Amino acid sequence: MNQRYAIGPRETAAMTTDELRENFLLEDLFVAGTIELVYTHYDRMIVGGAVPTTEPLPLPNPENLKAEYFLQRRELGILNIGAAGTVTVDGTVHELGNQDCLYVGKDTREVVFASTDSSQPAQYYLLSAPAHHAYPTRRMTQAEATPVQLGSSETANERTIFKYIYLEGIQSCQLVMGLTQLKPGSVWNTMPSHVHDRRMEVYVYFDLPENQRVLHMMGQPQQTRPLWVNNRQAVLSPPWSIHTGCGTSNYTFIWGMAGENLEYTDMDPVTIDQLR
Repeated sequence: MNQRYAIGPRETAAMTTDELRENFLLEDLFVAGTIELVYTHYDRMIVGGAVPTTEPLPLPNPENLKAEYFLQRRELGILNIGAAGTVTVDGTVHELGNQDCLYVGKDTREVVFASTDSSQPAQYYLLSAPAHHAYPTRRMTQAEATPVQLGSSETANERTIFKYIYLEGIQSCQLVMGLTQLKPGSVWNTMPSHVHDRRMEVYVYFDLPENQRVLHMMGQPQQTRPLWVNNRQAVLSPPWSIHTGCGTSNYTFIWGMAGENLEYTDMDPVTIDQLR
């Protein structure tokens, strides 16, 4: 399990493009036949991807967690961005289609990922945060997640938000998780942008057409920094940083947070005229 260390705004403002990518961009989360995990020192969030092919993949227990099993003191959010598959949680099988979500609570001992068809594998995006209470495992399909329509075609940010793990949805200790689909012709996400000092956030971009990219912007509002992001890559967003992006095409992205509260609307807005 790789590690990414917490970095402050002063150090980030002085970074080169390569240094920004090395510290904040997760480029290879989805590798066929493996589980990739990255431990971040922002709210101790673990970000990962699991792509089972011919054989099921059990969730490992990295030695540096110093735990008897991965979820001994953690919770886990899973969102499938690939083809159909199953996640077996302590012997119970949960079917997950494309853009379905599964929450797995603390004290779960065994999690196994599988694909229905190895030639078209499931691709599970994983977010894990420390947990102090054992909430029950729960699946939510995209059809069960109430969609929220935001933005407009005039401002190129017409989008649909699906909330899965949050205060009024799947219950958790720290995790907040969902996804946003941009309509054709819309390219901006989360604009106007915001920060939230009370929690970190991770974006993973997907359904981005071949040879298209997203220009993700991070940094303090008056010291923004760009990252060009490819399909199925993720960006770590420290609590002090904005997180917004503009694509060369429409796309979908997963947002996931951990921190002090579960309020989806907990954010400090940054108006467009404040950005530098």
